[in-house]
Amino acid sequence: MMAFDAGRATRSALPWLFTFLWIAAITLALLLFVGAPVGEALSGFWNGAFGGRRSAYLMATLSRSALIVGMALSVMLSFRAGLFNIGGEGQLVAGGLVAALVAVLMPGPPLLVLVVAIIAAMLAGALWALLAGVLQLFMGVPLLVGSLLLNYPIRYIASYLVAHPYRDVQSGMVQSHLVPQETWFAYFPGTRLDIGILFTAVAAAFALIYSYWTVHGYHTRLNGLSPDFARTVGLPVRRLTLQTLALSGAIAGMVGAIAVFGIHHRYIDGMLVQPLYAWTGIIAVLLVGMVPWAVPISGFFFAAVQTGAAGMERAAGVPKEIALVVQAVIILFVASRVSGALTASRNDGDGHV
Repeated sequence: MMAFDAGRATRSALPWLFTFLWIAAITLALLLFVGAPVGEALSGFWNGAFGGRRSAYLMATLSRSALIVGMALSVMLSFRAGLFNIGGEGQLVAGGLVAALVAVLMPGPPLLVLVVAIIAAMLAGALWALLAGVLQLFMGVPLLVGSLLLNYPIRYIASYLVAHPYRDVQSGMVQSHLVPQETWFAYFPGTRLDIGILFTAVAAAFALIYSYWTVHGYHTRLNGLSPDFARTVGLPVRRLTLQTLALSGAIAGMVGAIAVFGIHHRYIDGMLVQPLYAWTGIIAVLLVGMVPWAVPISGFFFAAVQTGAAGMERAAGVPKEIALVVQAVIILFVASRVSGALTASRNDGDGHV
C-alpha cells in the first residue's frame, strides 16, 4: 500500500490555499472600495448561492453547475489529449439549436422525440468539433485558431434560423417555438431542479472511467504528453485526434440539449453564449490542472460564485459583475502557474536553472 506523503500533500494544497486567500482578499478589497456593507454582502452571497426558500438558490446553483461542469468535462477530454479545442461554445450552440429544431419539427411519441433530439444534439456537437480537427489535420489550420473561429459561423447560423424560418413570431422575441411540453425534463420532487443534472453526472462518471481506466483514454493522454513518442510507438495519432474531438464535441452538444429541455424549453438567440458557459468551463478545467475528479468540484465552485454574486447584488447592492472580476483573478493565477510550469520545463530541458 502506498504510504501517505504528508509533505507532498501539503505542497499540493498550498497553491489552492493561496488561490483562495488571493480571491478572498481581492473580493474584500473590492467590497471596501465600493463602500458596501461587508457582512451584509457576504451574507447575501452565501444565501444567493446556497440558501433561499426551500433551498431555491441552491437548486439554481446546481442547475447552472450542470451546464458549466458539462462544458468543463468536454474541454478536459480534449485538453488532456493535447488538443486545445476552445470551440466548445460553437459545439454547445450547435447542440442546443439542433435539439430544439428536432423537438419542434419531429412528430412522434414524446419520449422518442426527446431521445432522438438529444442524440442529434450530440452528433451536431461532434461534427462541429470534427470540422476543426479536419481543418488542422488536412489543411494545416491550428486547432486553437480553427476551433475558435468556428464559434462564430454557428452563432450567426443559429441567429438567422431562429430569427427567420423557425422564429416564434407571436412571442415577439428572437427565439424558436417551444418544444413539446411532454419532452421537458422533469423536476426532482419538491424542487425546481430538473433531471438534466443527471446527464452531467453520467458524463462526469464516463470522463473519470475513460481517463483513468480505458486503453483509449490512456492513449489519448500519452498523445497529449508527447505526440512524438505516441507516433513513434505506433499509435494512430490522427485517428485519436478525431475521435477525441468528436467525444468532446458530443458532450458539449449534450449540454446544449440539457439547456433546451431543462431550462429554456426552446432555443433563444444568445442563451448559450452570453452566460459564458464554455469559457467558464475552460477556466474551471485549468484551475484544477485538468484533474478529472476535481473538474466537477471546480465547475460547481464557479456556478456558486455566479449565483452568489447575484445574491450579493440583491442583498447589498454590490454589482454581480464582481463574479467576473473573481474569474479574472483566477485566470491570472492559472496563467502564472502555466508560465511557471513552462519555465521549469524549459530549464529542465536546458540542464540548468
